[in-house]
Amino acid sequence: MEFSLLKDLVLLFGLALVTVVLFRQFKLPSIIGFLCTGIVAGPYALGLIKDTHQVEQMAEIGVVLLLFTIGIEFSLKELLRIRHLVLWGGGLQVGVTIGAVALLWIALGFSWQQSVFFGFLVSLSSTAILMKLLMDSGEMDSPHGKTCLGILIFQDLCVVPLMLLTPFLGGAGDGLTGIVIVSAKALLVVVISHFSARFAVPWIFHQVVRARSRELFILTIIFVGFGTAFLTAQVGLSLALGAFIAGLAISESEYSHQVMGDIIPFRDAFMSLFFISVGMLLDPAAVLRQPLAVLLIVISIVLIKWLVASAAALVLRFPPRPALISGLLLAQVGEFAFVLSHAGQKYGLLSDAQYQLFLAASVTTMALTPFFLKFAEPFSNWVTKRLPAVLKQGVRVTGVSHDRFPMEDHVIIVGFGVNGKNLARVLNGNGIRYIAIETNHHTVKAERKKGTRIIFGDASRPEILSHAMIEKARIVVIAISDATATRRVAAMARQMRPNIHLIVRTRYVAEMEPLFQLGVNDVVPEEFETSVEIFSRVLRTYMIPHDQIDHCIAEIRRDSYQMFRTVSRRHSHATGISGYLSGVELGTFRVQPGSTLEGTQLRDGLLRERSGVSVLVIKRGDEVNSNPDPVWQFEVDDIVLVLGKADQLVFAAHLFES
Repeated sequence: MEFSLLKDLVLLFGLALVTVVLFRQFKLPSIIGFLCTGIVAGPYALGLIKDTHQVEQMAEIGVVLLLFTIGIEFSLKELLRIRHLVLWGGGLQVGVTIGAVALLWIALGFSWQQSVFFGFLVSLSSTAILMKLLMDSGEMDSPHGKTCLGILIFQDLCVVPLMLLTPFLGGAGDGLTGIVIVSAKALLVVVISHFSARFAVPWIFHQVVRARSRELFILTIIFVGFGTAFLTAQVGLSLALGAFIAGLAISESEYSHQVMGDIIPFRDAFMSLFFISVGMLLDPAAVLRQPLAVLLIVISIVLIKWLVASAAALVLRFPPRPALISGLLLAQVGEFAFVLSHAGQKYGLLSDAQYQLFLAASVTTMALTPFFLKFAEPFSNWVTKRLPAVLKQGVRVTGVSHDRFPMEDHVIIVGFGVNGKNLARVLNGNGIRYIAIETNHHTVKAERKKGTRIIFGDASRPEILSHAMIEKARIVVIAISDATATRRVAAMARQMRPNIHLIVRTRYVAEMEPLFQLGVNDVVPEEFETSVEIFSRVLRTYMIPHDQIDHCIAEIRRDSYQMFRTVSRRHSHATGISGYLSGVELGTFRVQPGSTLEGTQLRDGLLRERSGVSVLVIKRGDEVNSNPDPVWQFEVDDIVLVLGKADQLVFAAHLFES
């Protein structure tokens, strides 16, 4: 049996590994490495790949998955909010670009049919490349990110009418009647797909999640995404648009974060194939034969698209800076233009030589896009300073993407069982914000109805922790029963945020060492806490006084947790000043009414003499005093941050109590 496709994939991925690593050494974007891989492996260079059609089909999957994830990240509410961009911004950009290119080509002596067709090709930008770059750089929620997305959605919608008009320009086809009929069918399918997905998808996912099978969940994601894409493709719409609609439907459900975490690895693998397949189309000899012609076409495309897209955004009263950035980012030829160019060849609108010239220019504009993203901001700032005042009056904003739980300096609770709920109750009582992560869909659904900030998903996935905004959190508390999953979550959290404070609940003392090796700060073993509760109940049964029981508990906890902290420090990943604080800890205490410290001054030395701790910070109301003056007088409800050894902190605590 001959595995031709498998052999091709192994060759391509192997060559891509070498190429991309080499390009990254020179700090060049991965996309350029993938394009070069395709050129080298394609039929016009080394000819390593014989059947490029199979690779192109696999590459289509990458585009579908990209738009699917964009739809999940987005939402229908967000789409309605930027409808002016989709309809007016996209309409202006496509219409004016077609007109400008057509006039230029007519002036160069081409027929009006060919000129309009060239306008079709140039008007489309690359959704795959631009969205991938914006997502990787975290700029999807920026004003220029939203502007680009709105215009790209309109361009994808335009693929159908442009495909239908191409035969008409070539002297074939059913004319305007055929266009109207197919457009009506397309609109009907979009509406049916949206409402079916909106009502059917939550029910399907609810049934699947109840089975608690990761494999079934992933299969359902693939079925929904590709099924909707296939349905829209049946009436001539692009696969990518159908996938975007499916993503929008899932974005409104509580399962959206977990779907993102599961689908991203597939998306990234297939997207690399897409960029490689684009490079395969290019004949390097065609570029070498007419380098000046390719250069002039590239300059014309970039200038026309930048000016038209920027002007469209300015007409919609966007500020000049995001308008100019958006225009520059849209200044490349899109992947759907290649589909159109094949149709143009078929109907005599594009010769083979013209096709290769167009292809060379298109791939060049795609390769330039990462550099446009890098230099767009300083370039737009430079241009904005030189614009007349009348053009600087933009007032429209796109807003930011919907964020269910905007917060920072919060606690992430992994696992919302008894421990997680008790912690959440205490945090709420003290005004500390939190986000919970849970894999039980019944718990997620019930808690969301109560207004709890909770996400459905596996916390060992980086996408889930990103949605919980780990980059802004202060503490991650892992309170799940699965020891293996606990270690995975702890390792991922430490990798994503090296300075996050990790607190883990575990069942047995024996599990503490591996957790400390992963960089966990505090481990609370249930086995030890259970033993404390057992002996306290035994002593109560023997009528031992409560104060003596409390003393025993404090003594056992102090000695045992001191031993645990010694293990923790042995595996500590802390650097800098932490190395000089070995053996000491920080403690926070509140001055209570009737305490020994109430009414005394810091210079009296009572706290230092009796306990040995040092005062670092005192907080009174909203006022925070670091390194307070000796004349500071302690008052009720002052919060004092002190530094000392574990036994010193125990003595200090008594001075703050009534």
